Amino acid sequence: MSTAAPHSLADVTTSDRTLRRFLHGLPGVDPVGLEARAASLGTRSIKTTAKAYAIDLAISMVDLTTLEGADTPGKVRALGAKAVHPDPTDRTTPPTAAVCVYPDMVAAAKEAVAGSNVKVASVATAFPAGRAPLAVKLADVREAVSAGADEIDMVIDRGAFLAGDYMKVHDEIIAVKEACGPARLKVIFETGELSTYDNIRRASWLGMLAGADFIKTSTGKVAVNATPANTLLMLEAVRDFRTQTGIQVGVKPAGGIRTTKDAIKFLVLVNETTGEDWLDNHWFRFGASSLLNDLLMQRQKLATGRYSGPDYVTVD
Repeated sequence: MSTAAPHSLADVTTSDRTLRRFLHGLPGVDPVGLEARAASLGTRSIKTTAKAYAIDLAISMVDLTTLEGADTPGKVRALGAKAVHPDPTDRTTPPTAAVCVYPDMVAAAKEAVAGSNVKVASVATAFPAGRAPLAVKLADVREAVSAGADEIDMVIDRGAFLAGDYMKVHDEIIAVKEACGPARLKVIFETGELSTYDNIRRASWLGMLAGADFIKTSTGKVAVNATPANTLLMLEAVRDFRTQTGIQVGVKPAGGIRTTKDAIKFLVLVNETTGEDWLDNHWFRFGASSLLNDLLMQRQKLATGRYSGPDYVTVD
């Protein structure tokens, strides 16, 4: 689907005044109701057959991530090999959706996943703080894309957003989208720094209006990252955006999702909020590093009846 600004909302972004009026005119979020619904959906029980399906679906949605200052080409190549064959002893295990790395590690990641369907995603725009001039951010993006990145995960300028300079954030997203060329763009809000659910809803619509292919909760580098409540709110936003515009946008919760139980709760949120159209790694991802290991251990337990333990999988 096209990710151009929807015609029906084109006049919303013609000026700072109209954009502000639109974002502040969105319905207010009922925090108690939102959290209660997220908690209620998280209690849904999943039977054995459905659980096996959910585990494989979750594996296929993982953006296997390493974003550390100590990353080396060797570590990234090993991570890429794991993304392609998460369980070398069982080739029925699906590959992950992508490997996510810093721009200078894109070439090594691309080499590691060559010949597979695993994408290479790269964080950019002065990740994780986003505190850099626009020219530097765009150079960061172009460097990653030229090295072979299929997807770019950008961070918004939270300072500008919280100061109410929505047009600056909007225009930066548009500029980054243009610099991405054929690469898909995921826009990270850092929901833990946005303070309120109303701000998360506004950021979601702002990102979509500017052409985001995905909206993403977090960098994984702050205290509060993805939660069922903030992800539910973003799922509601993409559902409503498609209803109004016909344009589908993906969602990526990232940070703090570590167990199979957690992942299944999020898949229930997707199914109950947006429906089956989003139950695919083209439209939903998990930003995670340790989650994959637990999914693999639970998958092995379902297959053999035995819990293999952490020594069964590689330590990333």
